[in-house]
Amino acid sequence: MSASSTPTPTIVLVHGAWADASSWSAIIPPLQAEGHTVMAPPNELRGLASDAAYIASYLAQRTRGPVVLVGHSYGGAVITNAATQGGDVRALVYVDAFIPDEGETVVGLLEGSGSALAVADPTTVLDLAGYPGAPEGAADAFLKPDTVHTAFAQDLPESDRRMIVATQRPGSLVANVTPSGSPAWRSIPSWAVLGTEDRIIPIGVQRRMAERAGSTITEVDASHVSMLSQPEPTLAAIRAAVASIS
Repeated sequence: MSASSTPTPTIVLVHGAWADASSWSAIIPPLQAEGHTVMAPPNELRGLASDAAYIASYLAQRTRGPVVLVGHSYGGAVITNAATQGGDVRALVYVDAFIPDEGETVVGLLEGSGSALAVADPTTVLDLAGYPGAPEGAADAFLKPDTVHTAFAQDLPESDRRMIVATQRPGSLVANVTPSGSPAWRSIPSWAVLGTEDRIIPIGVQRRMAERAGSTITEVDASHVSMLSQPEPTLAAIRAAVASIS
């Protein structure tokens, strides 16, 4: 099939921990206005293998034709594992995201990085709560309000930060210690938007992962939620990914 006859890609946005699809609220309307089909499924935040399986199943059942798969934060680890399991994913876009290699964990990637989450006592930055059916030793992790205000979304208006505190979806601690599988970025081209003021995944960690993956890199002077505070670089990366397969 020639490039001119390739179906227009579907853009699928996968949120990270402490978020839901509304974290893409600055990204979806502009893309829809340009005529793109955009989907933002729920990320279950229960464990890397099961979360990736869910997204892969969603892609297989809900999309037709080529897909640009986009992940923020922990969602980057999810798309790294999901992209080769379902749907016709042709491009990956990482936004302030984990881009793990096989066998790596989220916790391991942050060790010694200076991340606000890489602390000896996680209860200084997180509130933990049990949940029904949790594996032994697992718990839901909520960001403490101060963590949101100073490390997660420090460049958003206070009203937006307060909304994040109130509406955050917790992630299971299990998700952060599950080893990643064979990475999709080895066979699928990728783009990466890196927030230089990210205090959750420090810029040095982001650069190392993105360079290793061979991603086309854009850096932006923004926090961990750059797609909300400065959406244009994320939009540009998604548009470039779409153009590469259209």
